Amino acid sequence: QVQLVESGGGLVQAGGSLRLSCAVSGRLLNIIDLGWHRQAPGKEREFVALFTRDDTSTVADSVKGRFVISRDYAKSTVELQMNSVKPGDTAVYYCYARVSEPWVNTYWGQGTQVTVSS
Repeated sequence: QVQLVESGGGLVQAGGSLRLSCAVSGRLLNIIDLGWHRQAPGKEREFVALFTRDDTSTVADSVKGRFVISRDYAKSTVELQMNSVKPGDTAVYYCYARVSEPWVNTYWGQGTQVTVSS
């Protein structure tokens, strides 16, 4: 199993920055990818950014140029630096890990609220 614990959410003004962190632990040898999704009120959960097992990163078009995903192997964390935030970025942000065990399982953190005020 894999455990994921997010931190760093909160209230930020439009145009500001916020950094989310996700502590990852457990059986990590067969990770396919890990990263972040978000879910705004009344909307479906959507992809934000990820790292693949070969350390290739991808971010959604909606946040490209503003959000940066990174990994700290020493701390076993995956982080999301959010810059130039907009009210439309308001959502609960979830860290996830997709693992081959050997069947594919997706693990989720509990989520952290990000609110952007205009």
